[in-house]
Amino acid sequence: MNLTHPFLDTNGDKLREECGVFGVINIPDASAMAALGLHSLQHRGQEAAGITSYDGDRFYSLRGTGHVADNFSSEEALGELPGHMAAGHVRYSTTGGSGLRNVQPLYADLASGGFAVAHNGNISNAQTLRHELVSRGAIFQSTSDTEVIIHLVATSRYPTIVDRLVDALRMVEGAYSLIVMTPEGMIACRDPHGIRPLVMGKIGKTTVFASESVAFDVIGAEFVREVEPGELIRIGFDGELETLRPFGDIKPRPCIFEHVYFSRPDSVFVGQSVYSSRKSIGEQLAIESPADVDLVVPVPDSGVPAAIGYAQQAGVPFELGIIRSHYVGRTFIQPTQGARSSSVSLKHNANSALVKGKRIVLIDDSLVRGTTSIKIVQMMRDAGATEVHFRVASPPFAHSCFYGVDTPEREKLLAARMDLEPMREYIGADSLAFVSIDGLYRAVGLEKRENTCPQYCDACFTGEYPTSLTDMNARKNADAQLSFDKVD
Repeated sequence: MNLTHPFLDTNGDKLREECGVFGVINIPDASAMAALGLHSLQHRGQEAAGITSYDGDRFYSLRGTGHVADNFSSEEALGELPGHMAAGHVRYSTTGGSGLRNVQPLYADLASGGFAVAHNGNISNAQTLRHELVSRGAIFQSTSDTEVIIHLVATSRYPTIVDRLVDALRMVEGAYSLIVMTPEGMIACRDPHGIRPLVMGKIGKTTVFASESVAFDVIGAEFVREVEPGELIRIGFDGELETLRPFGDIKPRPCIFEHVYFSRPDSVFVGQSVYSSRKSIGEQLAIESPADVDLVVPVPDSGVPAAIGYAQQAGVPFELGIIRSHYVGRTFIQPTQGARSSSVSLKHNANSALVKGKRIVLIDDSLVRGTTSIKIVQMMRDAGATEVHFRVASPPFAHSCFYGVDTPEREKLLAARMDLEPMREYIGADSLAFVSIDGLYRAVGLEKRENTCPQYCDACFTGEYPTSLTDMNARKNADAQLSFDKVD
């Protein structure tokens, strides 16, 4: 008999992937290819999707809440998006909140013509820049940080659109991978540290850009290379490519959590198979924190590759002790709380015939707030497991991300509040261990973490942010002043 746990709901206890962007130029029916590319990036954002196209004369936009298939699966929808250039976006809200006015690509009519932008990342001084722009008379149509870039481009005094974009980006801090469309062609660029991913591919004379290489597999494009950190690539309608590096020589710091969780396992990130990275993380976990158990059980689905690596390194059988249903709809659309609870209960099921009487080690990709981990550990005990050990395929997640990942406030992060033993007691496991930061770096192909100048952005583990955090520091100063005023 399988045991179903009605309260195993991961809402709010899993990190949300930031967003996904896709761009294509110089192909008929470009919006249809953009829709296919967005399908493959759906895991990066499931709140809303949008596509903007250009036919040489006009820009066309279609945006909606929900999945890509909810908005772009019909010929009628794609028929509203004619043209040989298109950009698409899937999103979760990080800065700006949900709502149709924040769904990207964002579009504006500038003095130089139409300007559309799809943005993956987060501008960490967006509020400061927004206040300055509003004080000078700017009128914002959304609450998205991406619109700040549009206003900065619009107010730049440089003559060409490329120079105006560079001028705007010199004023922003944080993380961005951008797909920009203008009447002159397409521009793709990454922030100087390359925190958020962006890759380039080709289909004959057609150029494509995407957040992940897996999007190229779906459309039959050849992977060419990553857009380099700080690089700006311009493609005209004649197919000519121009590349600029206007931000100088800055140490790249791509997000290491792409290896851990965000990217699809069949993608390649920083030259390495994501699937291989995750298996290697599991191997490192088994070396660093072995457990005397009978079975290795992944927390589906994101824990599967690391669990395979752990099992192979430890010489312990890998088994699916938790079965996840892939056919449960989004629970928030159910009309009653009872219906929502019923839907949640269908998401995960203990394979009790397998785990009963066994000592097991659970492998998960991360431990955020810990609420889901409590329920998973208890589910295994209720299914008859005699021991439940817990291994995490990332270091303790103790710091919030300000670069486009929807993370809880720091005081809600379990590792920010507790040391290892209290965390173990909190989730109810017989033992708890995380992969070390150097073990994580070894798993992604490096000898160790360079502490003086890390090779990746790992601020969520270390608190060492690669850029200034102007808005966060301003809020801290305001809160401190408020507290001082109250005392005074």
